[in-house]
Amino acid sequence: MFLGTHTPRLDDKGRLFLPAKFRDKLAGGLVMTRGQERCLYVFPMDEFVKITQRFQEAPTSSKAARDYMRVFLSGASDEIPDKQGRVTVPAALRQYAGLDRECTVIGTGSRVEVWDTAAWEEYLASTEQAFADQSEEVIPGLM
Repeated sequence: MFLGTHTPRLDDKGRLFLPAKFRDKLAGGLVMTRGQERCLYVFPMDEFVKITQRFQEAPTSSKAARDYMRVFLSGASDEIPDKQGRVTVPAALRQYAGLDRECTVIGTGSRVEVWDTAAWEEYLASTEQAFADQSEEVIPGLM
């Protein structure tokens, strides 16, 4: 499970140092792709395979399913971290997420998200109060 918030930097070659606590789970290969709210999603390869298998179950007659799969999969890039735990973030994905130098990497359970630090701070500021004020269950039966 991926947990926590980390603040690595992109180097001049567009490589990101993966947080040390995430490296073992991602060492065998990963897939990064466009995420929602202009972040990147990073999945261990085996988790990404499960997701794509579920996509195969979606009806091709559904325009929404086709659109989602096209955007999600067309941006996907499979990568293998180097021995230092660095992974190259393709230029198209860096542009999509507005990544320059300062990044925030968060664990969200089964995946990792990579955010431009300023975008993450803005997102967190805009949603933190709603989280604190939540009076109804967002996920029924969780707490």
